Amino acid sequence: MFDCIIVGGGPAGGTAAYHLAKRGRSVLVVEKEALPRYKPCGGGVSPAIAQWFDFDFSPAISLKVKQLRYTWQGGDPIDAEIETPEPMWMVRRDVFDNFLIEQAKAQGAQVRDNTEVTGVKFAGDRWTVTTNGEPVEGRYLIAADGAKGPMPKLLGFKERKPHTAWAIEVSGSESDDSARIQFDLGQVKKGFIWNFPKADGYSIGAAALQGRSKDNLDKTMQTYAGQLGLSLDGAKHYEHGLCLWDGEQKLHTQNALLAGEAACMVDPLTAEGIRPSMYSGMKAAEAIDGALGGDAKALETYTQVMNEEWGSDMTWAGRLAGVFYQFPGLAYKVVIKQPAATYRMGQILCGELRYGEIANKAIKHIKGSLIPGRGR
Repeated sequence: MFDCIIVGGGPAGGTAAYHLAKRGRSVLVVEKEALPRYKPCGGGVSPAIAQWFDFDFSPAISLKVKQLRYTWQGGDPIDAEIETPEPMWMVRRDVFDNFLIEQAKAQGAQVRDNTEVTGVKFAGDRWTVTTNGEPVEGRYLIAADGAKGPMPKLLGFKERKPHTAWAIEVSGSESDDSARIQFDLGQVKKGFIWNFPKADGYSIGAAALQGRSKDNLDKTMQTYAGQLGLSLDGAKHYEHGLCLWDGEQKLHTQNALLAGEAACMVDPLTAEGIRPSMYSGMKAAEAIDGALGGDAKALETYTQVMNEEWGSDMTWAGRLAGVFYQFPGLAYKVVIKQPAATYRMGQILCGELRYGEIANKAIKHIKGSLIPGRGR
């Protein structure tokens, strides 16, 4: 019997496995796909995550980028530099996620890929997890199986309703020193398009972050690629889900926790998901370790910590997103075009600044600039 079974081998699951195994706990990671596996994602990672680990992530980083470009409907470009201590990391998720899992294995964690969970049951002092292979038992569970995984429902949590996003992955195109992160507003209703470079290609993605868009985002991205003069010959197209933080929630139940996108750890303004997922994985590991050590309130504390340390700030991000995506043209003019905007966002991505410190001012600035009939 394992101390903890972690369902899902993504950033949250890999982080939790690493930190629990390093504490000497017996850990099993169950992943339904064969590792390494591809995950549709822009692959932008804040270098701030390095502070949570004691190893070098360099082998998992495809490219480091400081240059940024915003556009409005493909034009009116704004060039800026991300003023963070370390450039933003661009990663391929198959490489990055597997690298993290390998670090966990080096600490003693066990991993079973190609193993899909079909059911869970708690009896006595343990969870029995049934799979497409042999059942496994553990004293605690961490559900980190992503936006569309079955674990939250199996554990009795409310149904997740992920927003739909599209991704196009292009390989084989060499990047150069002018490689930059690009964001485009105005072509996706209540959302945006992103273009993240890699050493051997790029990832184009689009998501509507407010409401439930039925627009053909795949077609929109192809139009955007044409505006950039990018060829999508041989590109792979993917549809995937984004579980945005949508208010305070309970993240624990009997000897089990939710982490990562299963816990809705995606920023509702920027759609950043990797850093918050890894943060939740780290905190989940701390909670499980505490519970194994006899702390009866450790799991309850996890819910409290995530709601206070992450959720409270995401509430502000959600309020800002509501105004930003309601009046995107105006927001582009009065917020994005301000030199301080990129600097502030870099501070947020590095954990040096919280949305709560800037959101109210930004919201007032956008609303105060409203002119009847414009801004939409």
